[in-house]
Amino acid sequence: MGCGNLFFLVLVTFSVALITYNIIISANAPLQQELPGPSRFSSSITIDPVIKMPVDRSKSFSSKRLFHTAVTSSDSVYNTWQCRIMYYWFKKFKDEPNSEMGGFTRILHSGKPDKYMDEIPTFVAQPLPAGMDQGYIVLNRPWAFVQWLQSADIKEDYILMSEPDHIIVKPIPNLSKDGLGAAFPFFYIEPKKYEKQLRKFFPEDMGPITNVDPIGNSPVIVGKDSLNKIAPTWMNVSLAMKKDPETDKAFGWVLEMYAYAVASALHGVGNILYKDFMIQPPWDTEVGKKFIIHYTYGCDYTMKGELTYGKIGEWRFDKRSYDSVVPPRNLPLPPPGVPESVVTLVKMVNEATANIPNWGS
Repeated sequence: MGCGNLFFLVLVTFSVALITYNIIISANAPLQQELPGPSRFSSSITIDPVIKMPVDRSKSFSSKRLFHTAVTSSDSVYNTWQCRIMYYWFKKFKDEPNSEMGGFTRILHSGKPDKYMDEIPTFVAQPLPAGMDQGYIVLNRPWAFVQWLQSADIKEDYILMSEPDHIIVKPIPNLSKDGLGAAFPFFYIEPKKYEKQLRKFFPEDMGPITNVDPIGNSPVIVGKDSLNKIAPTWMNVSLAMKKDPETDKAFGWVLEMYAYAVASALHGVGNILYKDFMIQPPWDTEVGKKFIIHYTYGCDYTMKGELTYGKIGEWRFDKRSYDSVVPPRNLPLPPPGVPESVVTLVKMVNEATANIPNWGS
């Protein structure tokens, strides 16, 4: 075994031991964190009360503030085909006007390289030790980010945390500003509703529960220095929440999203809640000024263009239909009457699959 591999093995072993120690401690006492970084909101900026975006957003910057796009992924067929499509559209818009998109990394948390290393810039991260995720594979995401941030040479000063099922629809500028991250607000992340559970990890002396933003870790554009502070806390809070039965039951599949929101608040990193960051078909029907299509929900319609959500439609596109096989090229387009967002999604999937070499292999 080479010296480099031995060093990384020692680093991973030490980090796992540290995680385990933090979980044991967190099970018996509220998480206490040092709070470096800026206060929640700078008094020198004015926030638009509707979208919580600085009102001077229209002012041009003297130079580009590039951000690095990072996408965590397993080596499953399901995650891999999504990453290939996502990276295709990243490359299409990276150098277009108004773009501040810099480099790209797929953070592959399988622990070993795959055959797409030459197609997609990739960092191989180690998964959590067997059994630690308790069947909730998303817990590997914060652990993978910790490893990447510690080991990679990231040139940009900002990072966009994205996901495999994101399609970029136009060049993305750096939406963050003045020490604040830029994040999409999710309607189902409700800190006030779950204050009882969150206070186990965000004590009252840290401020009102509204300091915890209604966000996940993605999509978020945040300063690299801020993320370096947030990521280990995000990892430990995620594991501690999963270990707590009441919190685990309350949050379910969005537990890791709450953990990021808590970690960001613990470090005093507020977020601009930017509604135009992305859309989620079929509920969002127009692309408009949005930057990302997030195809997390299935799209089911009759041949008359009527939504049949919850019931398999005569026409459908659902990423879960392709959990073990890649979607074929040239998917059928939606019938007349289906919203623009869904039509755009399918057309963009088709363009990507038509142009990505060796699709389906």
